[in-house]
Amino acid sequence: MTIGSMFGDVFRSLFKKPVTECYPFQRPRIPERLRAKVVWNPENCSGCQLCVKDCPANALELIVVDKASKRFVMRYHADRCIYCAQCIESCRFKCLGFSTEEWELASANKTPFEVLYGRDEDIQFLLERAAQACSEQPDECREVK
Repeated sequence: MTIGSMFGDVFRSLFKKPVTECYPFQRPRIPERLRAKVVWNPENCSGCQLCVKDCPANALELIVVDKASKRFVMRYHADRCIYCAQCIESCRFKCLGFSTEEWELASANKTPFEVLYGRDEDIQFLLERAAQACSEQPDECREVK
């Protein structure tokens, strides 16, 4: 590379706008087929658990609260998910899909990566049942450090 061509590049770049993005302040346009956070619609779910069986990363758990009244809670582990869309393809009732709003999945700790989907009363019931089980047998609920 000669000095003349370097000066040409320097002078051309002096009169151009920067090409960087102001990302946190201006959100970029989201691609049409972006694979982001998995979302679940509990009204359409029949509890067949095909999505759970077909997930290669074991990122989904379907917890049955009451099978007769179709009350389920989906536990989604976003830190395990490989975004392959196998669960979405295998769902016959179109309960699963990718979110177009929640695609920024960075965090400093693991708590936001475990998401519970379902009716609020069903989630509350499961959390109370888990707390009760932990109070009865604290050795099994202890966190590994």
